[in-house]
Amino acid sequence: MAIADKLLVQRQRHLKWRWLDWLELALMILCGVLCFGFSLSVTADIVTRTIGHPWLWLQEVTSTLFIYAIFIGTAAATRRNDHLYLTAISEAMHGTSRLVVEVIIRIVVLGVAFCLVWYGYQNYLRGFGSFRLPSGTPIASLYAIIPLSGVLIGLFTIEQLVNGLRNGFDHPEPPEEDGTPVVTDAQMRVQP
Repeated sequence: MAIADKLLVQRQRHLKWRWLDWLELALMILCGVLCFGFSLSVTADIVTRTIGHPWLWLQEVTSTLFIYAIFIGTAAATRRNDHLYLTAISEAMHGTSRLVVEVIIRIVVLGVAFCLVWYGYQNYLRGFGSFRLPSGTPIASLYAIIPLSGVLIGLFTIEQLVNGLRNGFDHPEPPEEDGTPVVTDAQMRVQP
């Protein structure tokens, strides 16, 4: 099994465009690299402080990796329907009520994406007036990921909204490939 098959979620495939699969894969790999880098920089920070020779720039690296991982992860999770999505409410419904709830949820997420783009960009521009120490880089380097994340969240939400209105939101999911047999309601009624 290729790494792409392991990282791409096949759940709710009817809500996704195949041509965006590469972007989900890239975001997942980037999240892994950012989380690994974050863990490595925290460990290095602890070690250098313990031996009495702290590298102060590691705190900047750690905070940057952490913030970027959060916003890239949020965008990836939106595509995978793992975040910013109230599944318990919508999956309990069927028909028109489910359609209405699914559309409302995605409109709310689009509003959040718009706020991330709008206010994130404003913070990014203001960030050129403040600088991080000890490197002296503008704090805008931290804020740059916020509007980008908003654009990705908006793109993935529009993808789900268009495909959900076209194909319907209520589709049975294929069984998990963990080896456990799936027992249907009809099979349960037949068993003594």
